[in-house]
Amino acid sequence: MRESAGQVELLDLPDPHSPGPDEVLIEVEAAGVGNWDDIVRTGVWNVGPTPPMALGVEVAGTVIAIGSQVTGLRQGDEVLGHPLPLRDQGCWAERVVVDAGLVVRKPLGVSWEVAAAFPVPALTAKQVLAESLKLAEGETLLVHGAGGTTGGLIVQLAALRGARVIATAGPSSVARVAKAGAAEVVDYHDSGWPDRVRELTGGAGVDAAVNAVRGGSADTILAVQEGGRMATITGDAPAADRGISVADVYVRPDATQLAELCALLGDGRLTLSVGSALPLAEAATALERAIAGANGGPVVLQVKPGRLSEFVKSGLER
Repeated sequence: MRESAGQVELLDLPDPHSPGPDEVLIEVEAAGVGNWDDIVRTGVWNVGPTPPMALGVEVAGTVIAIGSQVTGLRQGDEVLGHPLPLRDQGCWAERVVVDAGLVVRKPLGVSWEVAAAFPVPALTAKQVLAESLKLAEGETLLVHGAGGTTGGLIVQLAALRGARVIATAGPSSVARVAKAGAAEVVDYHDSGWPDRVRELTGGAGVDAAVNAVRGGSADTILAVQEGGRMATITGDAPAADRGISVADVYVRPDATQLAELCALLGDGRLTLSVGSALPLAEAATALERAIAGANGGPVVLQVKPGRLSEFVKSGLER
């Protein structure tokens, strides 16, 4: 974009600087697109650079140069990351310089598209469960909005932690959410869904809950037991009530956590299906799709010049 809150367009920007001592230069294969990129575009989220700039806070690509003090990475490594604060530019670019400590190796067999879409929702899910809610084995967790990318990963991670998961989703997502690990799935189109969740817990309410639906926190807290815990990832935490602790969760980069999550992705214990992939020139359309949702999965940009993966080709033909 040329200016803050400006339109998304294809720009010819200067090449990134040579990597500093703690940096790597990445040839970008794919970049994630989320509604958070619109928060960057409008200037609400400061990620480092100022316009004119490339957007994008999720990257997947190949290391082509390394700084003098970088250890653990070398040229040719395939990596992914959520590298904030950005250095020169965002990740919707052909090449990007990033902090070497904020990228991790891409698991073998994971596509570039999945790798690019993974960091922000996976880190958000991890930080919600492990830090904000401190979810323990045997507890009951409500995930409101489990049909979305982040909500779906929260369900998977919670099930891996040994929790009983009750999820809300639309009818078209019920089977997918159940497969992700939800013991029960409630239709959130039913205005009485918080009461239904309470019924599923014998009237007590859940131990903990996470809201992943914009504007959904006020309903979510109704299903939480007295003295329970709640987190929201939509910036709309309700006032604390009945001794319930409430937290707004905003994702932060964490390479250690991302490496742990990538291990789960690599061995199949976590899964993610990309909903839409577009070439870099169609970034504006990609952002519109991400904001609108209902893509059946996350949106990504296929960046590397002169190459469209079979995934993208099939998407363009539909």
